[in-house]
Amino acid sequence: MPNSSAHGNALPRRCGAVFLDRDGVLNEDRGYVGEIERFEWLPGAQEAIGLINRAGLYAFVVTNQSGVARGLYDEVAVHRIHAHIQDSLARIGARIDAFRYCPHHPEGTQPAYRRVCTCRKPGSGMLLDLIAAWHVDPEQSIMIGDQARDLEAGAGAGIAGRLIEPGERLDVVIGDFLTR
Repeated sequence: MPNSSAHGNALPRRCGAVFLDRDGVLNEDRGYVGEIERFEWLPGAQEAIGLINRAGLYAFVVTNQSGVARGLYDEVAVHRIHAHIQDSLARIGARIDAFRYCPHHPEGTQPAYRRVCTCRKPGSGMLLDLIAAWHVDPEQSIMIGDQARDLEAGAGAGIAGRLIEPGERLDVVIGDFLTR
């Protein structure tokens, strides 16, 4: 259990977090990245996660993965990419604390995934789930994304947002957030 206390009845400490969209923030957005071979880290992204870890904040990935609903890849492929992310980060002593993804889309071609879902950004379901599961303090947290829907999801969970611009380095954005 994250942040559990050795004193039985004591409440866990509330901690801040950085919620990160995946495609376009951590890696090149090549449209429906469902294979490790198509995953390419953006400059400064791995270093940014190390900064988050060393600052004592949680690092979470929250990502829409409608490629599953569209039949372009399956959930196993999503898990493979997330394992690849963790393996790459482990080589530099960094980690993502938790991943959440939404495989649904209301116009999906796969019936099991064709639906409106509160976890799909701009819905806040993924963030609210992480806040509850990890005892996150929204006031000490930020949502970083490359689309307005990412910031809308953060706002719906009471979390400030920051839009990352094309070519902007995530490690610089995180450095600015940590020195505020």
